[in-house]
Amino acid sequence: MGGKYRITGDTYPRMRRPRHRRRLVLAGIGAVVVLGLAGWGTLQLIEVFTGGDKSASAAGHKRDCPTAKPSVAPAKALPKPAAIKVNVYNATTRTGLAKAAAEELKKRGFTIGEVGNASKEYDKKVPGTGVLLGAPAAKNGSFTVLGTQLAGTVQKTDTRKTGEVDLILGAKFKAFSTPKEATAAMTALTKPAPAPSPSC
Repeated sequence: MGGKYRITGDTYPRMRRPRHRRRLVLAGIGAVVVLGLAGWGTLQLIEVFTGGDKSASAAGHKRDCPTAKPSVAPAKALPKPAAIKVNVYNATTRTGLAKAAAEELKKRGFTIGEVGNASKEYDKKVPGTGVLLGAPAAKNGSFTVLGTQLAGTVQKTDTRKTGEVDLILGAKFKAFSTPKEATAAMTALTKPAPAPSPSC
């Protein structure tokens, strides 16, 4: 080439990429990041105000749960006082205590067996209101019913095979529970207990 465009010497001008293309690429990446953050923020706001999918599904599940009446557990079967034979023994120094106690229990429907003084094992050795002594099977039956008549008794079992129960009156024995108190205690024992409602 000649004239003013003729290239002279052994160096050539360096060809560079236009800088505006790099700016366009960076701007595009920035736009994508901004849009992604905006979308994520929008989802977070939606979950905050709607309670999220879990809450919605839980609410739907609760709505589907049928409203049923609370189930009732069966009442505990306890023997009637007439089916319980009670031997009444006096372990105190007060005379006539066993006889008076036996008469009161008879009025309340219990069957009375032997009445007298306690054996040497228990005589003057019962500091509380009394001791209920019987077979192991009496723990969830006769002991429970007789215990409504006299609070604070101690329950003990022995090797007897019969169903009779010994009531050994102790030093702190004053009187039986009032009939009203005994009836309330028995009602609480025999009243059916509400079973837990099914969780939905």
